[in-house]
Amino acid sequence: MKTNTYDLIIVGGGILGTFHAYHALQMGLRVLQLEKDNFPVGSTVRNFGQVVPSGMAGEWFDYGVRGLEIYQSIQKEMDISVRNNGSIYIASDSDEVQVLHELSKHYKGKGYDHELWSKEQVLLKYPVMNADYVKEAIFFPQELSVEPESMIRQLHIYMQNKFVDYTLKYDTTIVACEDKNDAVFVTSSTLENFEGKKLLICNGYEFKILYRSLFDNSGLEISKLQMMRTKPLAHIHLPGNILTGLTIRRYESFEEYCPSFQTIPMPDYYQELRNYGIHILFKQATDGSIIIGDSHEYAAGNRLDELGFSVNSYINELMIAEANRIIPMERTWISSSWAGYYSQHKDHILEIDVSPRIHVRTGIGGKGMTASAGYAEQSIEKLF
Repeated sequence: MKTNTYDLIIVGGGILGTFHAYHALQMGLRVLQLEKDNFPVGSTVRNFGQVVPSGMAGEWFDYGVRGLEIYQSIQKEMDISVRNNGSIYIASDSDEVQVLHELSKHYKGKGYDHELWSKEQVLLKYPVMNADYVKEAIFFPQELSVEPESMIRQLHIYMQNKFVDYTLKYDTTIVACEDKNDAVFVTSSTLENFEGKKLLICNGYEFKILYRSLFDNSGLEISKLQMMRTKPLAHIHLPGNILTGLTIRRYESFEEYCPSFQTIPMPDYYQELRNYGIHILFKQATDGSIIIGDSHEYAAGNRLDELGFSVNSYINELMIAEANRIIPMERTWISSSWAGYYSQHKDHILEIDVSPRIHVRTGIGGKGMTASAGYAEQSIEKLF
């Protein structure tokens, strides 16, 4: 076999491309994964690291549940930062409580483990929370969290150790690919050439290098998110993924399965937050720091530049103020702030088959950390 010939070449080192590589390797295929940066720096590392199937609907819920199993099976073999502390959605008013109960009814029907918690139970678990904010909550004990800045690189190390047929190359930008003579030929910016039986492009929000014209009218849009991290806070203990009232009013599982979702009124104090797509999440890292966010601003998929790369301090102030309604949060605790970007599609993901051997899978949006592991499994089964 030629040294540079593979069963599958994957362009993109993020979570979606990596789990496609993982499942292809599980099938015994020879895989080459190529990442344009020195290590992944896009959506996969600029997020909360929450694995929350409870927020998904339809097949994406199923992909998320399967993802829980996959993450935990890998974690048993090597520490990739997976923690099983569950997810909790905290209702702040009677309308949100009603929606929680409707979601509970749905998940009872599906047999998805969860518990409805009283105000007293929530405050016992999280005594730092403001009692005036908490009304009730729904808790999903099986859900996971990871450390986004380190998880993907640990996963790459795990795969390099486990699979002899896995080759990973960072700092390799693919600028051309061609389907000819029953094979795919790809060329890097340094004129390195690779040959494969199939090519999978998981390019996140990078639409300017390969097949640019495909993405101009694809229905993709870019979401810009702002997030903050506190310094390590030894006096606060917030295990698990903490999701709050605005999240209940945003996530698709509530919209899809809760009859009152469309009719509950929007409190006046939420209006400006909704204008910036703000909903408040908390995830405490292993060092005691807390990620807080996030906001959402949008642009067409081929107009990423219009969103800019600056952090809007007014949006951060709005998020801090809302976070402070939930947990006492001082501005001096904030140690860093950043903007993350992801591509998303009205059909939940963009699937384009450029040719019988060249395939595009991108635009998974905010579902990536939760659903990529399960989605990629069936995606690879279809490709092979």
